[in-house]
This record gives sequence, C-alpha cells and structure tokens, in this order.
Amino acid sequence: MKLTPLQKRAERRSRNQTMVDMNLVSLIDVFTILIFFLLSNSVGVDSLPNAKSVQLPLSVAEQAPRETIVVVVSGTEIVVDGRKIAAVADVLAMQGDVIGPLKDELELLQVNRKVIRKENEALSKRLTIMGDKQIPYRLLRKIMVTCARANFSDVSFAVQQRSDS
Repeated sequence: MKLTPLQKRAERRSRNQTMVDMNLVSLIDVFTILIFFLLSNSVGVDSLPNAKSVQLPLSVAEQAPRETIVVVVSGTEIVVDGRKIAAVADVLAMQGDVIGPLKDELELLQVNRKVIRKENEALSKRLTIMGDKQIPYRLLRKIMVTCARANFSDVSFAVQQRSDS
C-alpha cells in the first residue's frame, strides 16, 4: 500500500502526538501560591482551646489572646491544659480559698517551664482563666486566690468579643 506524502505527514503527526497534554508549569505555580497562602495565614494565630462546655461572657475587649497556661472552668469541672483537676461541686464544698489540686498542678507546670532569658521571666507568670459565664463568683474567687498563691501574677480572663452590628 502506497501512501501519499500528505497521508505520511498525518500519520507521523498522530504517532508523535501524546494523548496527555498537561501544562505542569501552571500546576506548580498554583500549588506554590496555595502553599504560600496557607503558610502566611497560619503563622501568628493565637487562640484559646475550644471548650464546648464553657460559654464565655461577652465583652468589648479587643486584645488578642496570648500563649499562656489555660485554666478552663465549666459548670462541672476545672481543667488545666487538658487535664481534669477537680470537680466544681467538691471545690465549692471545700473550706478555705486555696484549691489544693489546682495549686499543685500550677506549681508543677511552672517548674516544668524553663525560663531561658531573664527578660522573659514575667511572661512565665501569665495565666488565662476560661470561665463559664454562669459559674458563681465564690468559685472564681477561689481560683484567682489559688493562682496568686501559685505565683501567677498576670491573670487574664477569656471572653467572647461582642460584635457591634
């Protein structure tokens, strides 16, 4: 069978042509932009742990949360950095203002946090209390006294920012 020059050219073209014609440069550019976007937006985001059992009070505070030890106080329990320390009912039934297990846990956390530079020593004395807005003041007072006795001098309260719309 004899092919004409036009048919030979068409056969060579179809033989050399690949079926998958993908531009990898554009794909690499898209992934690079996506990775850059994700990295730039994830750095510097400070947030408090999400405790579904704690309903924070509303406030007009505009200060961002800091990285500190977090004491979560729900209606039933007190949790420090994810570990249950005491039941609220037991704490309210205690005599005195110092909560023993909480003080021990805070002192242990403070010992385990090494301060490398002298200027950062004040930063190691920071603590955030995430208290449910329904907890009694008596309980909050006991927690604050315990934190002060455990040498935490900078105590902050976690609040939910009120939207002024």
